[in-house]
Amino acid sequence: MLRVVTANLNGIRSATVKGFLSWLHKQDADVVCVQELKAQIPDLTEEMITPRLFRGHFHCAEKKGYSGVGIYTRKTPDRIIVGIGDKEFDAEGRCLQMDFGLLSIISLYLPSGSSSEERQAAKFRFMDLFLPHMERLRQSGREVIICGDWNIAHQAIDLKNWKSNQKNSGFLPEERAWMTRLFNEQGWVDTYRRLHPDATDACYTWWSNRGQAWAKNVGWRLDYQIATPGIGALARRTAVYKDERFSDHAPLTVDYEHPF
Repeated sequence: MLRVVTANLNGIRSATVKGFLSWLHKQDADVVCVQELKAQIPDLTEEMITPRLFRGHFHCAEKKGYSGVGIYTRKTPDRIIVGIGDKEFDAEGRCLQMDFGLLSIISLYLPSGSSSEERQAAKFRFMDLFLPHMERLRQSGREVIICGDWNIAHQAIDLKNWKSNQKNSGFLPEERAWMTRLFNEQGWVDTYRRLHPDATDACYTWWSNRGQAWAKNVGWRLDYQIATPGIGALARRTAVYKDERFSDHAPLTVDYEHPF
């Protein structure tokens, strides 16, 4: 069995103080993808880099206190690929890939467009770059799991207030159509939806810090594990952990019937 966790930490130092690594040690995970590190390597403690049985690898943003992704693994990867080969977005620490035999696991932090029109334009630029990248991965002959904060709620059942958010970043028609292309045209598998096709409130992985979004479970499903069909069909169990809060996102765990 292969257990993969993905979690947007909204700051690795903050999440560590709130108990994320202590929780992680109890999960029997094989690979853990993290996003939004908001730190550079010199900022990380030894516990953050090598927590017990794990070894961490990171792709930090050049800008301090911003973005960044990482992968913790118990097994030494055969290859590590940093970035997607684009100067603008590689400087932001958006993508990190690890290869284990014929399996690739990727930690992805797709840009948010909610702060300004300029950032929404950047989000669309990234999506335009990443769509053909996804197709190349799909055609590579490898099994691939892409874990991360995609900053898009795909369907109306993926967020509480879908009607009032149709003109907001994260639920724009263009963003949703882009994800539909990944699933319907390229053939990627949304592992959570494969196992829970009708889940609503239980599927949310992000809650705004405004109002009482967490208390009222006014959430969005922004965190996904999207897989190639072979390993996607082997997803057996998935869970969103909400008993503790390490971030404004909740960790998403998927178990695959796949050797590791």
